[in-house]
Amino acid sequence: MNTSFPAPSAATPDPTQPQAARTAPAEPAASPRRSVNENKLVKRLLRETGKAIGDYGMIEAGDRVMVCLSGGKDSYGLLDILLTLRQRAPIDFEIVAVNLDQKQPGFPEHVLPDYLSARGIPFHIENQDTYSVVKRLIPEGKTTCSLCSRLRRGILYRVARELGATKIALGHHRNDILATFFLNLFYGGRMKAMPPKLVSDNGEHVIIRPLAYVREKDLIAYAKLREFPIIPCNLCGSQENLKRKEVSRMLEEWDRHFTNRTWNVFRALSHVVPSHLMDRSLMDFTGLRPTGHASADGDRAFDEEDFPLPAFSEDEDDEAQDTDGPVERVIARPRVRGPAAP
Repeated sequence: MNTSFPAPSAATPDPTQPQAARTAPAEPAASPRRSVNENKLVKRLLRETGKAIGDYGMIEAGDRVMVCLSGGKDSYGLLDILLTLRQRAPIDFEIVAVNLDQKQPGFPEHVLPDYLSARGIPFHIENQDTYSVVKRLIPEGKTTCSLCSRLRRGILYRVARELGATKIALGHHRNDILATFFLNLFYGGRMKAMPPKLVSDNGEHVIIRPLAYVREKDLIAYAKLREFPIIPCNLCGSQENLKRKEVSRMLEEWDRHFTNRTWNVFRALSHVVPSHLMDRSLMDFTGLRPTGHASADGDRAFDEEDFPLPAFSEDEDDEAQDTDGPVERVIARPRVRGPAAP
């Protein structure tokens, strides 16, 4: 039996009331005991999420955003941040939380309904026993992620259609995007990651990842700050030898020993130069001819590349002035470092 609690007063804003007066879960209030670092954390999460939403046009006026809530730190953080941004945004959009109860043994099915009801958040619990299906079809010790993901995806697409959702929001963050990039690079022989926004494989839905710019360690800290009732995943979390875990450990090692390396790899995903790669479907190499004109982006074939400083410094991002206001004004672009002094 599936459970839905529409909570119309929270999901559907009253256009006759001012934006700030509309019924919605409140942003975490600052307390005298909150440290400076905690305030910076909250503002950084709002800024980076709002920037990703704006950069990729993820949410538009009138959208009904279905937030997929698993009970993990990422999806809790996504829901909480979107609710806060909705209060500040210059546009109206709805949010409905959806959880797929996969009937894992010992799953505390009361936790999410209790949490969402207490906060007045509209939600839907979809009950489907995918756990038994996965266990029956996948031999013990083998990776269950692929089949589980396909089953979950199909169910959530159907639920989105039934709820009239115009966007499906997932909680993938920057570390997930980087890990996917390296998994494809190391094991798939292709340059591919997770896009912040895409059309679903069945062509019916728009998928968004508002946390695309957010670091996992910030979501871990935010979950502790907000004291989310975290539900562990026993289906895939117990499989210690997953390649994704290996890549994640590699990224963690880089963060410890090489300042800004992962940040610059992430930046490279949005600064692609097809003419300097080898994909003939993106660049007509056979048709290349000299133009007789100099190009600032042209290849200085006989010069070595010089990288005097990281393109971005994440520490500098915290120094940006923090402001309250609409999504567009909450965001501050990371500053690009100038060339090194001679």
